Amino acid sequence: MKNLLGISLEELTGEFVALGQTPYRAKQLYSWIYQKNVLDFDAMTDVSKAFRATLKESYTLALPSVYREQTASDGTIKLLLEMEDGAKVETVLMPYNYGNAICVSSEVGCSMGCAFCASGLHKKERNLTPAEMMGQLLVMNAILAKRGERVTHIVVMGTGEPFDNYDFVLSFLKAANSPFGLSIGARHITVSTCGLPEGIRRYGKEGFQFNLAISLHAPSQEKRASIMPIARAYDIETLFAAVKDYEQSAGRRVTFEYILLSGLNDSFEDADALAALIHRYELCSYVNLIPYNEVKEKPFRRTPKEKIKAFADRLMKKGVPTTIRKEFGGDIDAACGQLRAKVLKEERP
Repeated sequence: MKNLLGISLEELTGEFVALGQTPYRAKQLYSWIYQKNVLDFDAMTDVSKAFRATLKESYTLALPSVYREQTASDGTIKLLLEMEDGAKVETVLMPYNYGNAICVSSEVGCSMGCAFCASGLHKKERNLTPAEMMGQLLVMNAILAKRGERVTHIVVMGTGEPFDNYDFVLSFLKAANSPFGLSIGARHITVSTCGLPEGIRRYGKEGFQFNLAISLHAPSQEKRASIMPIARAYDIETLFAAVKDYEQSAGRRVTFEYILLSGLNDSFEDADALAALIHRYELCSYVNLIPYNEVKEKPFRRTPKEKIKAFADRLMKKGVPTTIRKEFGGDIDAACGQLRAKVLKEERP
C-alpha cells in the first residue's frame, strides 16, 4: 500500500482527484495528519465513511519504528529508525537556542565515499521515500511533544546525497513547508549537497526560499579530490560555476560547510585559498566551520579549538562571513552514520 506521509499537497490532490474526490480532500487529510497529529483514517471524523474505507484499503500512514535511541547530556537526541523493509536509518535532533533542528537522512547508506565520514562505511542501498523522511520528523515530534516542543528547523544533511534523491526530497520538504502541512518556514529548511552541479542549478530554479549548503571541506581541487571522490567527477571549478549560477537564479547565498581535519585543511594557507576562491567567483556565500567528530575507523583527527577560532578569524579578516558550528552529542555516537555503522557491525559481524 502507498504511504501518504510526506508527499506534496499537489501530488496528494492529484491522487485523490483521480479517485473522483474533490481537491479539498487533500487539504482535509493534510490537516488531520500534520495539524491534528492523527494517523488513523477511522479517527478522521469529517471524512465520509466510504472514502475512509477507500483510504484504508489502498493507503497507509505508517511510521518507522525506533530501533535504538540515544540522548546526550546537551539534549541531543539520535534515533536509529527501522523502516518497514528492515532498513535502518539515522536521524538527529539538535537543540539550539532558537529552536529544534532535525537532521534528516535521504538515503539508506551513502555511496559518495567521503573519506572522513561514517555514513560511507556502508554503501547506498536505496533512496528513502517522502514518507520515510517525513516519518523521521514525525517520530521526533512525538518525542518532543512530551515536553511541549516540536521540530522547528530541518536540515537534509544526514546519510545520503539529497540531490541523488531529488524528487522525493523536494516532495517531503514541500509537505513540511506547506501552510496546510507542518508549516515549517522555508528559511528554516536547508538541503546539503556534496556538490552535484545539475542538482544545484535545478534547485536554484525551483522558486523556493529553502537554503542550500555545500559540503566543501577543502579549498583546492587536489585536496578536495583526496577526501571527496565526487570532486573527481566534478572539479572545484565546475562546482563553483554551478554555485554562481545558483546564487544568480535563486537570489540566495550558499553556505559552504567546512570540516576541519588536523594537518590536512586547517592551515592559514588553506584559509587564504578558500577566501580567494570565494572572492574570485564573487559569491555572497559564507563559511560554516565544523569541528570534526572523530570516527574510529577513519585516520583523521579534529583540529584544536584555538586553531579553529584562528582559522575563522583569518577568513573574516579576508572578508568572508564565517561561523563555527555548535557541537552536539559529544557523549553519544554523534557523527553522521556512526550509530548505524555500530549497530550493523554488531548484527553483521
